[in-house]
Amino acid sequence: MAWIVLAVAGVLETGFALALKQSAGFTRLVPSVFFVAFAAGSFGLLSLALRDLPVGTAYAVWTGIGAAGTAVVGILWYGDPSHAGRLVSIALIVAGVVGLRLFHGG
Repeated sequence: MAWIVLAVAGVLETGFALALKQSAGFTRLVPSVFFVAFAAGSFGLLSLALRDLPVGTAYAVWTGIGAAGTAVVGILWYGDPSHAGRLVSIALIVAGVVGLRLFHGG
């Protein structure tokens, strides 16, 4: 169950990063409110996952999901560059997250 909670926390991290961009430096109310909600949810779920998972593993997986998710959304919705080097790098982040899940030792 901790892994599911951690995965949701990582998705919410993607949400708060995207809301942060849309907030324009916290000058737009609705995206700023979404940022606060996503950040609170993400950190709250991360704290729950940390009850059962090692901190290094959980934090790395959380940030990896958030980083890869944000990069993919940036490519798909914001027109961020999608050249081969970026795609390989995102794939390496995903591989690292999967590896940490498979070999977490607990």
